[in-house]
Amino acid sequence: MKIFSCVAGLAAALVSPAAGQAVLPLIPFDVVVTAGVAAIPAPLTGKPGDPKAGGKVVAERRLGNCLSCHEIDALRGEEFHGDVGPSLDGVAGRWDTGTLRMIVVNAKKVFGEETVMPAFYRVDGLNRVRPEFIGKPILTAQQVEDVVAFLATLK
Repeated sequence: MKIFSCVAGLAAALVSPAAGQAVLPLIPFDVVVTAGVAAIPAPLTGKPGDPKAGGKVVAERRLGNCLSCHEIDALRGEEFHGDVGPSLDGVAGRWDTGTLRMIVVNAKKVFGEETVMPAFYRVDGLNRVRPEFIGKPILTAQQVEDVVAFLATLK
């Protein structure tokens, strides 16, 4: 088992050069690699994730936008489920919460560099970022925890 401490893009996250507005730095987290699979075992926040709020983030086109690539039966009321990525039904049976958290934070650490899934809690090493979003993650740490809590209900 390997443990890495990450403060991805801390310097870049302190100030957004495009907007000139201060942004909160990413919360540091430890990545644990077991049997070649990366995970973030500890929550990013001190507040437990809210599955209901996580479902809203997953469905919201301006936040998670997960439905553009994934199908989720629990959100059948939402339109336009994608088929680029795998169905998320049963995802809690395939991955533990630490691995789900890593997938949401930076899927490349689990699936490899070839994945098209975006990193939702990362600010460095990204390509083609619009100037107003430089230094800003797609989701907040709490939104990541809410999404993980929602995904954990999909057994």
